[in-house]
Amino acid sequence: MSQKTILITGGCGFIGSQCVRQFYRTHPEYVIVNLDLLTYAGNLENLKLVEEQERALPSDQKRYIFVKGSITDEALLHTLCKQYDFRMIINFAAETHVDRSIISMNDFISTNIGGARSLMEAVRANKVDRFIHISTDEVYGSIAYGTASEQTPLHPSNPYSSSKAAADLIVQSFVTTHNVPAIIIRGSNNYGTYQYPEKLIPLAITNVIEKHKIPVHGAGVHIRSWLHVADFCDAIDLIAHHGAVGSIYNVSAEERSNMYVLQLICDSLGVNLEEYKEHVSDRPGADTRYAPDSTKLREELGWVPKRSLQKNMKEIVDWYMKNEAWWRAIKTKKEFQDHYLKQSKGQWY
Repeated sequence: MSQKTILITGGCGFIGSQCVRQFYRTHPEYVIVNLDLLTYAGNLENLKLVEEQERALPSDQKRYIFVKGSITDEALLHTLCKQYDFRMIINFAAETHVDRSIISMNDFISTNIGGARSLMEAVRANKVDRFIHISTDEVYGSIAYGTASEQTPLHPSNPYSSSKAAADLIVQSFVTTHNVPAIIIRGSNNYGTYQYPEKLIPLAITNVIEKHKIPVHGAGVHIRSWLHVADFCDAIDLIAHHGAVGSIYNVSAEERSNMYVLQLICDSLGVNLEEYKEHVSDRPGADTRYAPDSTKLREELGWVPKRSLQKNMKEIVDWYMKNEAWWRAIKTKKEFQDHYLKQSKGQWY
């Protein structure tokens, strides 16, 4: 079997590492190069199982290469493209936490916007066959009624989503102007294992395990479309190989309020939510509802989610209970504690 080399950027993060694990398992025809700067949310431990499998292989059968670096480093991108002749690039590399973007958005501009431009230049110059840009449903802003299709105008309302919307427009401009073979994928709120514990679900689970309160923004009634990370990566795989170049695809699953999610978590842990929740001031300009419509993906490519919050929350809770060493190593770091202190008190400036 002839092997092709693909680049996954941000492959040590939550979603990126899930994609690396799934592609490594299901695509033996690929050699995967993982480019990650290992900022606070990037974690080599997320790919420990892949690394262990690689060490057991003969040198001529190895299929995974890690490179530490940034997508803003244009010279590095061009060097890697020439060295490996990538057939496909999947871009997960991004600053992603809304709370952090409210406090300071410098890294969001540099990585999310500047990085998208650098990648587009590398793809154009090196004739990469396909570029998959991972975006977010947050670019549509809050949806009071109905749903957001891929044609819905962008209306981001926080620095994070604004930076992602700008990146989407950069990618689209390269498709139109330079005929770059790119596809944009807008995913909804992901959940699953190996998620950095500043996010709602792992934060709530680990706080309860530690007998700490769960900070709830506002009344906790905000609605999100919750998508299991394995279902999202299944969709990415399908779109990457069968999606139409130049297209945008929404990927979404079930709409649930934050309080619904927290209740499932507490039920799985056998505790009373009322005893653990602690309401804090809401985010400035908080979006009340995200509602992306994934009809296009379902009808064109036949994707459907296989998992749900109700069915899979217990196994996710069990994973965090069995992998305390993984998340405690993160939560005991000063960087996490400094940010969490502000977040848990609703301090935004």
